Amino acid sequence: MEIPKRNQGMYGNVPQPIRIDGAGGIDNGPRDIMRDIENPNMLVPPITDSGLLPNMRFSFSDTSMTLSHGGWSREITVRELPIATTLAGVNMSLTPGGVRELHWHQQAEWSYMLLGRARITSVDQNGRNFIADVGPGDLWYFPPGIPHSIQGLEEGCEFLLVFDDGTFSDLNTLSISDWFAHTPKEVLSANFGVPISAFDHIPSEQLYIYQDNVPGPLESQQVQSPYGTIPQSFTHHLLSQPPIKTPGGSVRIVDSSNFPISKNIAAALVEIEPGAMRELHWHPNNDEWQYYLTGQGRMTVFTGNGTARTFDYRAGDVGYVPFATGHYIQNTGNQTLWFLEIFKSDRFVDVSLNQWMALTPRDLVRNNLHVGPELLDYLRKEKWPVVKYPGFSYYPKNTN
Repeated sequence: MEIPKRNQGMYGNVPQPIRIDGAGGIDNGPRDIMRDIENPNMLVPPITDSGLLPNMRFSFSDTSMTLSHGGWSREITVRELPIATTLAGVNMSLTPGGVRELHWHQQAEWSYMLLGRARITSVDQNGRNFIADVGPGDLWYFPPGIPHSIQGLEEGCEFLLVFDDGTFSDLNTLSISDWFAHTPKEVLSANFGVPISAFDHIPSEQLYIYQDNVPGPLESQQVQSPYGTIPQSFTHHLLSQPPIKTPGGSVRIVDSSNFPISKNIAAALVEIEPGAMRELHWHPNNDEWQYYLTGQGRMTVFTGNGTARTFDYRAGDVGYVPFATGHYIQNTGNQTLWFLEIFKSDRFVDVSLNQWMALTPRDLVRNNLHVGPELLDYLRKEKWPVVKYPGFSYYPKNTN
């Protein structure tokens, strides 16, 4: 049966693994049709895909929720996405007044606020404290071993946490309630110089997240330390940062150059308009961990030796790109695609394929690729992280 071009890859309203040239065939067996609709480039891979690459996509929707009075959390680590060895992510929500209890990690913690507002507190090894409120688009960063807490304000909050170790689990962190529960009360009494009875009602196990009252104004909770406050802010207002604007979108880069405390994690917030793409590029410093905020897109990763694979992404998905491998991300929807690129590094760096070619002797590029002035005359010496040209758009589903 001939498949009309406009329904290429479709049979009725059901997507099918068929290319426009007839390659493939009808799948009448048991299948998850909704999953195939969400992953058209896995059902019908581009003809340029080749070889075997591990999975580089996992959705928070496919993870297990930890539900508490006061909020919830879910995480993506190497258990869910084995290739993601450098970073792990936690998606967490706190109710109004909900508290992620006083705790610390052996890993660095980097966070992006998604919704609502929260209050964070911390004290460093020198007794200098930090208390601040954060809202949508704000970041915080706590170095390894620095104790802190997070509490939802009037409207509650939701945020992304990223840790610089792919094996990390937020359920295995060091919490104050857990330590108290596993320390003899006579030791607690001696440590604090108070009667044992002061610990009659301490929790018997880790609280993790608990419900409390919404705290008062920030000024009402300030605690003066005799040693002063943290010299480098633990927060950064990313959306207040002027973006790098290019045709088709924008990029905001944040690393230790403009967020000095963030020594272990660097990131970029990328905006790709419909019909635009994150240009062909790679990162020479470390693997890339991605979190998709809005919209939908597709990414092809090229690892050399004739190997490439394409993945589809939607809001709430995590993507991953191995160190120094080529890739690009296209907006495949009709709304703006926003996502975070995150690295275990103190600096954000990337190499642009276009810029590399423009700054290489013209004859060398021409003879290497067998191309002419229709390409060579349009190479850019300036880097455009996001590109869009008149007439450029993502082609309809499965016209690969």
